[in-house]
Amino acid sequence: MVMKRAKLVKLATANGIAKASSTKSVVLIEKLNELGVDTSVKKKGRKIDPTSKRQIRLAELEAKRASGELQKGRPVDPTSKRQIRLAELEAKRAAGTLKKGRPSDPTSKRQQRLAELAEKKANGTLSKGRPVDPKSKRQIALAAKLAKQVDEVVNEAIEEVIESQDKK
Repeated sequence: MVMKRAKLVKLATANGIAKASSTKSVVLIEKLNELGVDTSVKKKGRKIDPTSKRQIRLAELEAKRASGELQKGRPVDPTSKRQIRLAELEAKRAAGTLKKGRPSDPTSKRQQRLAELAEKKANGTLSKGRPVDPKSKRQIALAAKLAKQVDEVVNEAIEEVIESQDKK
């Protein structure tokens, strides 16, 4: 066990080591040991009697733990209902036949609606999101912008055709 830092510094300054407060503890211990000062700390607390019942019991437990003989908890009964059910579940899980959750009823409204949605998705007729209101300000502005772009493209095409005819 290592001596506390404050005691080390106090002991070092008492023995004439300069700058003891800014020196590392490991270095202080080495210097004090060179000077012949004992820096070891004695173990605190009550002494342990190795022949007491408690110490004998703890030693036996440690020996069992080391040899692997120590068993904790209540032993499992392999014939109990729970263990049989757990074994069946594990067998199904290993075989890949374990079904999870509650089975669905294909005639329920929700399952029919989900089937319709899946069918529409497969056909590509499923429209997502909120429907567009063609009378909204934004849609009118977008339509006007698109019409303007189409007019520009058409005018450019007409000008190209006229220029090509003029060259002939």
